[in-house]
Amino acid sequence: MKKYTLGLVLCFLLSSIAFAQKNNQSMSKKYKTAGSIERLDPAINSLIPEGAEIEILASGFDWSEGPLWLESQSALIFSDVPANKIYRWSEKDGLSVYLEPSGYFGERRDKKEPGSNGLTLDNEGNLILCQHGLRQLGKMRSGLENPEETYETLADSWKGNKFNSPNDVVIHKNGGIYFTDPPYGLDPWDEKELEFQGVYRLLDGELKLEIEDLYRPNGVALNPDHSILYVAQSDPEMARYYEYKLSESGEVQEGKILLDVSHLISDERRGLPDGLKVHSSGNVFATGPGGVLVISPIGKILGTILTGQATANCAFDADENYLYMTADMHLMRIKLK
Repeated sequence: MKKYTLGLVLCFLLSSIAFAQKNNQSMSKKYKTAGSIERLDPAINSLIPEGAEIEILASGFDWSEGPLWLESQSALIFSDVPANKIYRWSEKDGLSVYLEPSGYFGERRDKKEPGSNGLTLDNEGNLILCQHGLRQLGKMRSGLENPEETYETLADSWKGNKFNSPNDVVIHKNGGIYFTDPPYGLDPWDEKELEFQGVYRLLDGELKLEIEDLYRPNGVALNPDHSILYVAQSDPEMARYYEYKLSESGEVQEGKILLDVSHLISDERRGLPDGLKVHSSGNVFATGPGGVLVISPIGKILGTILTGQATANCAFDADENYLYMTADMHLMRIKLK
């Protein structure tokens, strides 16, 4: 009887130790790392801790884009534009397909970029998508927990002419939806119906063209109090980030160049101004030459997260513990303070 009891206790202890070891291994899971951090100003140390590494969370994508943190799921979703898919990644579950198709339902198989690009949540928690293939701004009809590939068209044309290919999107606190419309999703056989590449605002069903003089408007973001709209221009001759003051109601007013990075483009520093997000401190994390530039509100580069890849976009988690980055074939992240 004593031997039997002792055996049970021993088995229990061994099982407990094995479980603890497995749990500790899971909690301290190691990912491959890449790249480096270029620190140009001491202020970056208050945003990115010394010793922070760029982790590769998943790989093998055609062109990863549009990262969006879902706080309710402790998960990140992001687009693979050429693959016409949205993926989901979490520390707990790893990688899985979240939506397919994400931006095109037609029969043609020769579209270069048919899928969704920029993703965001509106003020009611609905998933809003820039859909290249459909050339529209769309809304997923189902809830986030049970995604289905059925979409409502929010806007697909300006004065009777089809959009080029809506690219990135951000939501104002009053519900206004700003989105950019460069031509990157168009194929050679598509008819370009607009002579310009616009930045639009959709509010209460009314569409307004806010900016029409940028050659390649791409990423779009708002500062913490929604008084400034940032727009990235992915033109190699004028690789710039712009800032526009907004009225109380969200209308675009005067704008200016925040930063020109044309001189930074090189074979060693691949990538153009693309997606960007604004930290609660007011500093801008903007994809561009070399990876993700950290830019102060007055346009000073504090440093660069050098990913080693052309980097499309980035996103914070709910508490700004991490910055997630879609960098060509990779999904990456870096620890923040």
